[in-house]
Amino acid sequence: MYIALLGRQPELSIAELERVFTDVRWFSSRTALITSPKIQPDIQRLGGSQKIGRVITTLNTTDWRRVSDAIVKHYTQEWAGADGKITLGLSAYDFTVSPRDVQKVGLILKSKLKQRGTSLRLIPNQDAALSTATAHHNKLGLSASKVELIIVKGRHETVVAESCGAQNITALAARDQGRPRRDAFVGMLPPKLAQIMINLAVGPSALATNEERSALTVLDPFCGTGVLLQEAMLLGFSAYGTDLSEKMVRYTTENLEWLERTAHTQVTWRVSEGDAMDTHWKQPITAVASEAYLGQPFSAPPSASKLTEVQGNCNHIIGSFLKNLASQLEPGTVAVIGVPAWRASDGTFTHLPLTKNLAKYGFTRYILTTVDSAALLYARPDQVVARELLILTK
Repeated sequence: MYIALLGRQPELSIAELERVFTDVRWFSSRTALITSPKIQPDIQRLGGSQKIGRVITTLNTTDWRRVSDAIVKHYTQEWAGADGKITLGLSAYDFTVSPRDVQKVGLILKSKLKQRGTSLRLIPNQDAALSTATAHHNKLGLSASKVELIIVKGRHETVVAESCGAQNITALAARDQGRPRRDAFVGMLPPKLAQIMINLAVGPSALATNEERSALTVLDPFCGTGVLLQEAMLLGFSAYGTDLSEKMVRYTTENLEWLERTAHTQVTWRVSEGDAMDTHWKQPITAVASEAYLGQPFSAPPSASKLTEVQGNCNHIIGSFLKNLASQLEPGTVAVIGVPAWRASDGTFTHLPLTKNLAKYGFTRYILTTVDSAALLYARPDQVVARELLILTK
């Protein structure tokens, strides 16, 4: 069993986990348990999870003192007489304890292990939990001698897990900013959101072998500068993109050529011009992941008349696209489409009319068990135009 620390928008994170691993459930408001994965989850292939740990024990208590005593007892025995120095980081989630209380557990353990001939380096921290950057920088979870304990309080029990690694936010930023061609006017899709969308689309195929994944094709009909295609290739899938703009096709081509040189990807890809409302895509298409037309950006909620205008324009374009796409997909194919939703001054969102009648466009909404499939929104706190993710099945 594994526990995942979910991202800033946990509904998206757990949806991704459910689609890939199936047997997933909430443990706390920001963590999820993966009950029986076929293989150890790879944190770098999951855009929505910040950390993943292998569960060592579940304690029938949420009392910090009892939890800390159990941890000290277990690891005093586990690491007694270990060869070499052990590097340890401690991260506690959902407990009402101070960073000093958390560090104290490590200091007691360090003292007891010293008496048994084991050297332990404790990573200092100003918070109750290590940041993903600190955990990744110290390579915690990547070897037996570099350990991060993830300690999570549930309603009636506590999970203690050993980290399998933390999200490499440095690498995500580097490949986003290092691409030779970027264009703020077509939206800046974050690579980790692209990973989430691809995993939502391919589902359990994310766990297939390298050879099996390379035979599967992910389509992006609004490819822009190619972020979704880039992440699909890095995840081992063949990539196929189209865009109405010759400029975007050129930018995507340059970006994917750069990716091949720098990341040494071995999968196939192709990009061509095409209007998503009437393009005929080449088969086979395994899954679709795409950010559709989001309309114009807003720095403040638009007036009612302006919102009606923009909403209608987006609904027409995306509706025509969905009808065209549905006519070309095999039954059962999953499409994950990012569409706009507009935040009002009271925090509520206005959605596209088509989301209420997807059958008209040839699709049904994929039903998740861990979260409402109709409530998957990605937006910064100050963002007016949010991305709503539609998980659709032909």
